[in-house]
Amino acid sequence: MNDNSKGILYAAITASLWGFMAIVLKIVVTDIDPVTVVWFRFATAFVLLALLTLIFRRSDFSIYRKIPLALIVAAVFLGLNYLGFITGIKYVSPSSSQVFIMIAPITFAISGIVIFKEHVNWKHIAGFIVVISGIVLFYSEQIAAMRGVDHQFTKGMLLIFGGGLSWAVFASFQKKLVKTYTPNQLNLFIYSFCTLILFPFAHIKGMAGYSGLEMGLLLYLGFNTVFAYGSLALAIKYTEANKVSVIITLNPIITFISMAILGRMNVSWIDHESFSLIGLFGALMVIIGAIVVIMAGRGLKR
Repeated sequence: MNDNSKGILYAAITASLWGFMAIVLKIVVTDIDPVTVVWFRFATAFVLLALLTLIFRRSDFSIYRKIPLALIVAAVFLGLNYLGFITGIKYVSPSSSQVFIMIAPITFAISGIVIFKEHVNWKHIAGFIVVISGIVLFYSEQIAAMRGVDHQFTKGMLLIFGGGLSWAVFASFQKKLVKTYTPNQLNLFIYSFCTLILFPFAHIKGMAGYSGLEMGLLLYLGFNTVFAYGSLALAIKYTEANKVSVIITLNPIITFISMAILGRMNVSWIDHESFSLIGLFGALMVIIGAIVVIMAGRGLKR
């Protein structure tokens, strides 16, 4: 297998892990409070990554000798991203959450233009317009079908938007930090920082009463965090970043398909989703618009 194929494979793994994660989060927050879920996710990810670092890359622990302020800020905003997304998913469906979180890569692209003075062309503008139009179309269709609970749906959307904007801030800081530090060093600190900060707010004692299934799902989320970002790093290592970005932007499709299959199976442990053709078209517009924005910057750097 050549490097390009490896990169595509790792990017597909990342997209799949993120696509399934939204479904697992929706199940978990039914009985467990969001802060505890986020804390456990960071804690599990840190323990696993720390063990791997201790075995393979001990030198990466040097990040703790002198911690840059920008890394602390990045960690805070990634924590806000996790909290915003998981809190918002309590009020919207998994597929809807994946549509709204697309604001993250779009905002990051805007930050690249505003902060990093990257070139902007008509494709960027067209992509932005398509994304915003798609979100408005998707949202309006969902609201029309949710009489009586539309305020909860709007609340969930706004929380996820907040999580997406927080991720864009995190990614902007990481873009600068990665020039000096390895991704493993950055993740190692971020996971440990978020674990410590969220610890006082997590309901640790209540975890003793969790069922085996609940603990299993929490562990899955922790492992998902490490392996998704690990696969992403390998994908970028083996193939072009733009190609990787496009592939992982397709992860909402995985969520839509998975939820459709679960609906066909008539499972009782997660609410079924229902979208009109217009709503599905709006979701497709969001994904296509995001891809256009990502691809618009391809080949501009020298």
